[in-house]
Amino acid sequence: MKSSYWLTLACLAATTSGLAHAGFKPIEVKDQELAELRGRYVMPGRVISFGIVMTSTWRNASGDLIGASSAMQIQASTVKPEFYVSTIKQTGNGSAPQQGNGTITGGAGLGSGQGVTQSVRAAGDGNTAYNNVSINVKESSQAPALAPSQGQLLGKGQTISGSNAAGSVAVTATGSGVQMAIQASHNQGGTLHQVAQGGLLQNTRLLGNSNLVNNMTQLNVVLNSNGPSAGALDCNLTQLRGLRNLGY
Repeated sequence: MKSSYWLTLACLAATTSGLAHAGFKPIEVKDQELAELRGRYVMPGRVISFGIVMTSTWRNASGDLIGASSAMQIQASTVKPEFYVSTIKQTGNGSAPQQGNGTITGGAGLGSGQGVTQSVRAAGDGNTAYNNVSINVKESSQAPALAPSQGQLLGKGQTISGSNAAGSVAVTATGSGVQMAIQASHNQGGTLHQVAQGGLLQNTRLLGNSNLVNNMTQLNVVLNSNGPSAGALDCNLTQLRGLRNLGY
């Protein structure tokens, strides 16, 4: 009686072990495949709103300010992405800054980097420069109301520009993104701020003194808090829970 009992258990253990090895054979995932998947998975219908805000400003030693801001928001009801641009101008009360005489060489490869590229190169004194990227993610049961469009609509291949005593700014819709370029007056330098081809570039060159430069990109993502039902999310866990009976 005992012999047949232990024989039956041995057969079941061997069968279970064979099934376990056949069903749970590890599969190696190559680094290249992981790189393609990393950070790219979002459950269907989870993102209900996406927006981007770009701002570039340049303030010189006399307090004059030149810059631009561009905003875009996409929802399910959005027909196509649209960027609206506003130029920024302020007049200072100081004397005109001295002509910049700094020299910066090299840096040709900064415009061809992948991902996020940020650089500040200075050949003057008393300058301050910021390159900022922020990502705001929050949950909501519904997409936020579309804000009234402010500024001028930026069409494909179009450039919106402005200028004052601080310099000139030009916002251009390139074939793959949006580019902001500021050229400061009195040879103080310039800045390039660009979102294109899946990458972000914030590049500042300072040739004069006492300038304040700010490049900011803000990504706003709203995730749907009313996700799939608990049963739909729990289906895979329920199947895995059944392995506990087999000792896993």
